[in-house]
Amino acid sequence: MIDRKTHLDTRAITLLIACCAFWGLQQILIKTTVAEVPPLWQATIRMVGAVALLWLWCRSRGVPLFARDGTLPGGLLAGLLFAGEFCCIYIGLQHTTASRLTVFLYTSPFWVALFLPRWVPAERLRGLQWVGLALAFGGVVLAFSESFGHSSSAQLRGDVLGLVAGMLWGLTTLALRATKLATASAEKTLFYQVAVTAAVCPFLSLALGESWGFAYSAWAWTSIGLQTVIGAFASYLTWMWLLRHYPATKMSSFTFLTPLFALVFGVVLLAEPLTLQLVLALAGVGLGIVLVNRKRA
Repeated sequence: MIDRKTHLDTRAITLLIACCAFWGLQQILIKTTVAEVPPLWQATIRMVGAVALLWLWCRSRGVPLFARDGTLPGGLLAGLLFAGEFCCIYIGLQHTTASRLTVFLYTSPFWVALFLPRWVPAERLRGLQWVGLALAFGGVVLAFSESFGHSSSAQLRGDVLGLVAGMLWGLTTLALRATKLATASAEKTLFYQVAVTAAVCPFLSLALGESWGFAYSAWAWTSIGLQTVIGAFASYLTWMWLLRHYPATKMSSFTFLTPLFALVFGVVLLAEPLTLQLVLALAGVGLGIVLVNRKRA
C-alpha cells in the first residue's frame, strides 16, 4: 500500500528544489555540447548510461524489474512519450536558444492540471490554484521576454519542438499516474522510460544521418556524464519516487523554478546582470507556487 500524501511536506519541497536546480543547468549542458556531439547520439549515450546505472542500483537493492505485474502497457506508453520528449528537446536545441525552448518546455504543468483530474479526481485544482499556475508561468515568460524579440523560421521550429516536448512531458506524468504504473516502484517506472528511449534514439539518430563517435573533448564528456548520472539517473529517480507519494499537479508547479534557476546560475556563475525583470519573475513564480500548494481552509 502506497503512503500517498495530499500536500507537499518539507522533504518533498527540498527534493523538488534540488531537482529543479540541476534541471536549470541541464538545458545549458545539452546546448553547449550539441555542437560537438550530435543531439540524438548524445541522448543515446546518456540513456544507455542511465539504464546501466539503474540496473546496477536495482541489483544492489534487490528491486525486481522484470516481474509480471501488469505495468507493461503503461510502461511502454510512458517510455515512448518520454523518448519523444527528449528527441524534441535535443533536436529543438539545434534551432533555438536554451532559454526559449525552456519556456515552452515548462508548459507541461498545464497539461497535467488539465487532464489528470479526469482519471485522478483528487488531483483537481481549485480556481485560486489555477491562478497560481498561470502566475508562475507568467513569471517564467517575463524572465525570458527579452529574448523573444525576433524569431527566424529555424528558431520557430525549435520553439514548436519545445512546446511539443512540454506536452509530451505532461502526458508522461499522466501515464505514470493514470495507469498501473502508479503502483510500480520508482525504479521500474524510470526503467521503462530510459530503456525505451535508449532503444529508440539510435534508430532516429541513424535516420537523421548523425555521425557516431567517442573522440570528444573533456568538457563534452563531463557534460554527458552530469546529464547521465545526476540528470537521467538520480534526479529522475527522485522525481518518480515523489510522483508515487505526492500530488502530481502540485509537484508540477515547482518545475517553473527550473528555467529561473538557469538564469540565477547565469548571474552567480557567469556574472550576468541581476535585473528587476528577473527579481519580479522570481517573485511571481514563488507566489504562484504558494497559491497552487495552499491548503484548503
